Amino acid sequence: MANKQRVLIVGGGFGGVKAALELVDDPRFDVTLLSDDTDLRYYPTLYHTATGGRRSNSSIPLSRIFMDKDITIVQDTAATLDRKAKTVSSSGGQSYEYDTLIIGLGVVTNYFGIEGMQEYSYSIKSQSEVAKFKAHLHKQLLDDHRPDNHYVVVGAGPTGIELAGSLPGYLKHIMKNHGLPERNVHVDLIEAAPRLLPRLPKATSRIVRRRLKKLGVKLYIGKTVQAASADQLMVSGKPIRSHTVIWTAGVTNHPFFTENRFVIMGRGKVAVDVYLQSEENIYVIGDNANTPFSGLAQTALRDGAFVANNLRRKASGKRLKSYDAVAPITVIPAGPYWAAVIWGGVRIQGWAGWAIREAADFIGFRDLEPWVRASKQFMTEFEVEDDCQTCAIALAQ
Repeated sequence: MANKQRVLIVGGGFGGVKAALELVDDPRFDVTLLSDDTDLRYYPTLYHTATGGRRSNSSIPLSRIFMDKDITIVQDTAATLDRKAKTVSSSGGQSYEYDTLIIGLGVVTNYFGIEGMQEYSYSIKSQSEVAKFKAHLHKQLLDDHRPDNHYVVVGAGPTGIELAGSLPGYLKHIMKNHGLPERNVHVDLIEAAPRLLPRLPKATSRIVRRRLKKLGVKLYIGKTVQAASADQLMVSGKPIRSHTVIWTAGVTNHPFFTENRFVIMGRGKVAVDVYLQSEENIYVIGDNANTPFSGLAQTALRDGAFVANNLRRKASGKRLKSYDAVAPITVIPAGPYWAAVIWGGVRIQGWAGWAIREAADFIGFRDLEPWVRASKQFMTEFEVEDDCQTCAIALAQ
């Protein structure tokens, strides 16, 4: 078809991938997806990969998602936007043209200027960071023949709680596989706010707090991290001896937006209108947009579908729909077979909450792939994997 509308989607996360999936089968659009990664990172399960789960559980190849689809996928990093020429240039010097631009770049880690934190802490926001973290856990246990004095998770948001709840079991698993004497594992969770999950209801915070204490996680609530070194963390004037600090506390909007003169609102997010446009023919979605529930995977998926639907309506000469922010279901796993769920006015916790989480993951996979592939992807949640040969042999037995 002549005069196809060129849609350039920058960012291969939930929002960008969903927008592309909604547009690729429409012959009126020529879709290009620009991503700095070959895979979609399925963030809700990265903590599971970091504690013995399969890498494939939290990473889905873009080539598989768009199998047999008419789309151009480019692995590159967006750097500059030329609004007049309608082009996005990459860090490698390539230029990509568009008629409509959709941006969903996600967020980047923010260490808030804490001395030594970037150098001496670990993170689990990418597969490479997860691999580095797991390698450290193995090396420390094998070098010292005992657990670290403290495994310290900084940040009591969903990721921090998920990791703190799963880490003790994984460490004991490593020790058993390597024939190390069974010892107690000390996991600390630090939060600067007055309570866990400060953005969620107080009742949920109390329930999750009780659960973590039952798992043996020591909580430091209302405590400020001041500095990190190779062997300790300074917290509210007191040192915690540790070689294993995991930072889950802070993120900030992608620097692409400030570097390219977007209008930034108070939360550091990009100003958008009722159509999620920041400017004419430029849409900002997901974590980057100043909407009430940005920062969650479900919101990003919904944003991508919303923008794609409006582009189809516009191409058909129909009236555009206005964005309606919808509170997503919140699920917080904390240890094996347990999760707290906030579903509107309903509160559920325990095994039933965990079952809802599993169902939510299946729906998330189904949002990205057909039933058969989504089902196979979902089954990876119940599989284990480790780069360590000793652990791999133990798993095979």
